[in-house]
Amino acid sequence: MNKKKKKSPLSRLMAYTESYRGLLFGGLFLSAVSMVLGMAPYICIWLVMRDLIAAAPNWTQATEITKYGWLAFGFAMGGIVVYFAALMCTHLAAFRTASNIRKRGMAHLMKTPLGFFDSNASGLLRNRLDGAAAETETLLAHNLADIVGTVAMFIAMLVLMFVFDWRMGAACILAAIISVLSMFTMMGGKNAKLMQEYQAAQDTMSKAGTEYVRGIPVVKVFQQTVYSFKAFKQAIEDYSEKAEKYTDGVCRLPQSVNLTFTEGAFVFLIPVALFLAPSALSSGDIAGFITNFAFYAVFSAIISTALAKIMFAASGSMLANTALNRIDTVMTAPVLSVSEHPKTPNGNRVEFKDVSFTYEGANTPALSNVSFVAEPGQTVALVGPSGGGKTTAASLIPRFWDVTEGCVEVGGTDVRDMDPHVLMEHIAFVFQNNRLFKTSILENVRAAKPGASREEVLKALQAAQCMGIIEKLPEGIDTVIGSEGTYLSGGEQQRIALARAVLKDAPIVVLDEATAFADPENEVLIQKAFATLTKGKTVIMIAHRLSTVTGADKIIVLDGGKVAEEGTHKALLEKDGLYAGMWKEYNQAAKWKLQSEGEVR
Repeated sequence: MNKKKKKSPLSRLMAYTESYRGLLFGGLFLSAVSMVLGMAPYICIWLVMRDLIAAAPNWTQATEITKYGWLAFGFAMGGIVVYFAALMCTHLAAFRTASNIRKRGMAHLMKTPLGFFDSNASGLLRNRLDGAAAETETLLAHNLADIVGTVAMFIAMLVLMFVFDWRMGAACILAAIISVLSMFTMMGGKNAKLMQEYQAAQDTMSKAGTEYVRGIPVVKVFQQTVYSFKAFKQAIEDYSEKAEKYTDGVCRLPQSVNLTFTEGAFVFLIPVALFLAPSALSSGDIAGFITNFAFYAVFSAIISTALAKIMFAASGSMLANTALNRIDTVMTAPVLSVSEHPKTPNGNRVEFKDVSFTYEGANTPALSNVSFVAEPGQTVALVGPSGGGKTTAASLIPRFWDVTEGCVEVGGTDVRDMDPHVLMEHIAFVFQNNRLFKTSILENVRAAKPGASREEVLKALQAAQCMGIIEKLPEGIDTVIGSEGTYLSGGEQQRIALARAVLKDAPIVVLDEATAFADPENEVLIQKAFATLTKGKTVIMIAHRLSTVTGADKIIVLDGGKVAEEGTHKALLEKDGLYAGMWKEYNQAAKWKLQSEGEVR
């Protein structure tokens, strides 16, 4: 089977222009017109030189040169005005197209599983979508207009070069041919792949830079500055190596040849002029010969300008191609499948049926044939050694990922058969590391239910034991977090996140080690908030502090992605298995203390 031919960067970009395609084409047409108008002054120059040489030495007889001068000025100004209008059109189309790319990309990312963002850093996604979209602007706003304008210019040049003296015109064209071949050597064939490697290195450097900046607090605490900089330094060096390889190893010689022949196109006229001079002398047309030579000597300067535009346009096309490839990695990200005939869950029962799940690229499954049931109103705790699959299991309920085998059911309905919005309305989350937006407490809590009233938000904050936080803030619930030195501790942030879950009032609650960052005082308040949040709800609780799950209706012990044990706290202790061992170790750790003389127990 033949591979589907990949579309050109231009045709791929056109898919994003939408209603602005006409504006873009209008700008391209105006660009072509402006370039043709820009050629007219050279004809006027030729006419001026013709009249002056014909009238020499009686210059006063050249009465038409003033008219030609004004015509040249008029054509030049007209070309500038039309080119300005062309760029206005192409820039507007380019900005709207880049906006469309960003909007489509964000719309697509909204359909991807939330787990996708765990394996794709925010810095990398931003570079691929926002940064790459900005790079396409150059192609549409400038390069494409320059390509169309330059094509029109070259057509006009060919006409003019062969109108007056085709031999001198051919000499000028020879310089252009050599320049084009030099540019193709730089940008065509195998060297085109080097640009893709360069962009890949740029992506890696952007990702490494973002991660390094985010990790600075940890780096400073543990005084690991040099060691932590190693990955970022390596990314910079790789990027520098790719850039140097392309510029120094590939572009140096071809670019030198290109500049030499385009800037020195006049040199090609000299041997042609020497060849044609005897014939002009013998025919008595020395005035016409001098006029033509002077015209082509002046006109040859256009070649370097035209070819420079082609080179930058070709470079812009390459950059746009690599940018579109990076955009494609976002646009082709996996999306959650949505059933054409979604089903409605009947109740809040959560059931895992022989669930297996393997992360992309992993060799071993994170979960293998996991089965358990959480009845409405029950609290089911997931415990076990680190890496046992607790968080993975909980993330499959709201479809952060989809199961590899088996199914997860809510209210007797496979979560894959439910409308994603309906599924999310049935589940509230409280993670161990909740993020608050840089906005007011009111809006942070209201994020769970945008239409909630101020009174409803206050009620949720009260149920989440947050009134002590609100009272000490300068503007109460209208205080903007992160402004004017207003910051919250980890435990306080956790209680604000709990208020969100209380406000949402979903029938199923997933708690992922929600007291992990809380001090003893905050933990007591959080536990009180749990009582309100989980009342009458189906609760799936992930816990490392075993003291928080002793009252659970059911405890599922996961080890190596499999259900090792299942039962109540008392029943599992009586089995004297894995859970009993963990309980013993937990109690020993709780008794740990540091003696005054420095002895650790």
